Amino acid sequence: MSWKIRHQGSPRSVEGLSLTEVMAGLQDGLWEPTDEVHGPDDVDWVAIENHPLLAEAAAELEPPPPRTYDDETRLDMTALIDVCLVLLIFFILTTSYAALQKRLNLPSVTGGEAGVAVIKDTDVKEQMIHVVVKMEDGKPVYLVEKKTVPEERLRAELTGFVKQTSKTRLLLEHDVDVPHGAVVAVQDAANGAGMYRVLLLVPDSELKK
Repeated sequence: MSWKIRHQGSPRSVEGLSLTEVMAGLQDGLWEPTDEVHGPDDVDWVAIENHPLLAEAAAELEPPPPRTYDDETRLDMTALIDVCLVLLIFFILTTSYAALQKRLNLPSVTGGEAGVAVIKDTDVKEQMIHVVVKMEDGKPVYLVEKKTVPEERLRAELTGFVKQTSKTRLLLEHDVDVPHGAVVAVQDAANGAGMYRVLLLVPDSELKK
């Protein structure tokens, strides 16, 4: 007794099979439950899953995994990421080289020996705020433009001078025995008042040492 089998709706079929061979092919995955068979007693083609002799075997099969198809519209980002990384490394290297080149090309100091800058009295009056710190009765006393100011009022006093005179440089003069903390207090107050530069006045006695 010969059986025939074909894919659903296909004009081509495989003939000369037995029922056992059809069931074996179904279990091995050669045929799908939707494929059609034609038995010796069948009048027309019948789907395997609907055939009385094969429906039970088809129902026991696990459903086939869904077929996946390559999406031709999907963009492969791997090559693009590689190119971006290469460009990023290139820009980092060129930026670092340009910064290093600027440092190397800075003009060197020539002519004259390095020493203490000399500031004229007129420059002090026109461009700087003069602060003096001296010791009285074992305590530091702060004078801002010859006006005695408590330490806690230094920042406010300097801020007022900056707003009135637009001077942003401070000339700091202090006695030798003034504690370092008092000098730091003046520098902190100057920074808080928006003064970008603090110049330290060195006495002549210190320069001659």
